[in-house]
Amino acid sequence: MLRTELARAALLACIAAAIAPSAPAAPAATIQGQIERPLRSALERAIGDAKAPPPSRIEARRRARDAANDAVALLRSEGYYDAEVEADVSEADPPRALVSITPGPQFMVADPAIAWVGDPPSAKVVAAAVAALAPLAPGTPGRAADILPAEGRAVAVLQRLGYADARADARKVVVDHADRTVRPTFRIAPGDLVALGGVKVVTKGRTNPAWVVRLASWKRGDTYDPARLATLERRLVDTGVYESVTVALAPQDQKAAGLRPVVVTLSERPHRSLELSAAFSTTAGAGFDPQATNGASSLGAYSILQGSGVEAKWTRYSWLHRADTLTLTARLYDIQQGLDAQLSLPAWGRADQRLIVGLGGLNERTPAYDNTTAGVRIGVERHWTKTTFVSVGGRLDYVSLRDKEEVNPNEVPVGVTVNLFIPTILISGALDRSDSALDPIRGWRIDGRAEPTYVAGDRNLPYLKLQAQTSAYMPFDRAGATVLAGRLKLGSILGGSIPEVPADRRFYGGGGGSVRGFGYQAVGPRLSDNTPEGGLSVAEASIEIRRKITRQWGVVAFVDSGTVGSTTAPTFRDVSVGAGLGVRYDLGFGPFRLDVATPLNPRKGDAAVQVYISIGQAF
Repeated sequence: MLRTELARAALLACIAAAIAPSAPAAPAATIQGQIERPLRSALERAIGDAKAPPPSRIEARRRARDAANDAVALLRSEGYYDAEVEADVSEADPPRALVSITPGPQFMVADPAIAWVGDPPSAKVVAAAVAALAPLAPGTPGRAADILPAEGRAVAVLQRLGYADARADARKVVVDHADRTVRPTFRIAPGDLVALGGVKVVTKGRTNPAWVVRLASWKRGDTYDPARLATLERRLVDTGVYESVTVALAPQDQKAAGLRPVVVTLSERPHRSLELSAAFSTTAGAGFDPQATNGASSLGAYSILQGSGVEAKWTRYSWLHRADTLTLTARLYDIQQGLDAQLSLPAWGRADQRLIVGLGGLNERTPAYDNTTAGVRIGVERHWTKTTFVSVGGRLDYVSLRDKEEVNPNEVPVGVTVNLFIPTILISGALDRSDSALDPIRGWRIDGRAEPTYVAGDRNLPYLKLQAQTSAYMPFDRAGATVLAGRLKLGSILGGSIPEVPADRRFYGGGGGSVRGFGYQAVGPRLSDNTPEGGLSVAEASIEIRRKITRQWGVVAFVDSGTVGSTTAPTFRDVSVGAGLGVRYDLGFGPFRLDVATPLNPRKGDAAVQVYISIGQAF
């Protein structure tokens, strides 16, 4: 009971520290005058704050002059060209910098126009460029923040419609104090209409240029569109094989037969790489992914980090000269050992589509079961972005499984060894609208998977496994120093029962990627000797408050909860709750994570504290 109360107190203290507002700074100068609230707020931001009051009248007058200059610049950019601004110093002790402001009337836009430099484009393109100025309509405020983007929009429209060399020359903006208007005239040189030619590949690497040509989203003679070049660049970058990719229109002097080729410059990463990684947990399964089936979280790797141990990954790039990736992985963890080989072929059949084939073997010794598996897999992933995709594939596993189905009167688990052939169809999808893969500050994610499965051999059973997870991230400030993060996961197995569904295919909870504070597989039904039984349904929820302390260091307070049930739908009758604190250190590519958690409603056999070390946020 004391341990639970201390954990709760520490959690509340961390939350209070994370959301406590900092002391406000004093303005560098006090603004005086009748000014509407939105404009006053903008002026206050332009003038800024000071850490301390001015130590002398000389310093106060200097601050007032600087504030007046900042105010004039802001007022002119907002269209207040007749504003009166005076700098002054108060008679108080200590003195204060003062700025007296009378904005005057706001000047309005009148007669925005485009003056073509050289031959104008076609009438249709001229109309489109003029339409790009529509937000700068006569009678709108003459703000610089509106005038400058209007010019950029007009040039962008020309480039999008095939005038690749369109540029803006020096614009003419007339400020008329008589009628209080701002008359902008944009001088734009459209250049010639550009038709695209072939693709010229520049590389010292192994990539076959003919393969790159097939990724282009245009045909010879098509009108230039920068979006098409950007699409080709994205497709090449997403392969992960290149250190840098540049896709650019060739200079005019390389035009042939009226067509401009596109130059693709590739800088390939070293053809081989070796990665070593490790994880530690006081309980097995520090990096366990509860979405995985037999350790497979997608059509990709056959297994994932589990428990404490090390992993080595050897990768060969462009083995087949088409930005392919061959990966060999070896894992040695306390509860899991495995070997895996995978070949990934991007742009298979069509652009933005990837073929993945692999095979591997896995040996697991968990609290719930002992498992030896060998299998092959094949799948196709269709990508819209690097993290938004749909996957369809299948796998065939041979499984030698020993699970513990009951406990005899002497409290000894009684298990049975079964040999199974398990074909599985995998259908999964992910939609990621967060701003980072390893350390998101804002946005959301959702993913789900369906696994129609048939168990053959010593058991015969068809079933369908469904699971989905979503997470969201909300910053409390623009910089994202304090972030509220939440996660929700649901899963169900339809058409099966326990013990017919193999133990390694059931749902389990607990551990670093699930309900922190509880051991691996410790959430959910147990036999009388505390052996985890697994379940046919799962529901989990997590909430974290993440707070940056310095540029590199941060702290986290979290609460995780979850339940695993023996029915196809969670009953929420036995929910396990854990809470804890964590430390984050930014490694540049993602945070190093150290979490310490305790179960708030422990059961017999649960440890008082669990420790988790890994890379990346918990979700």
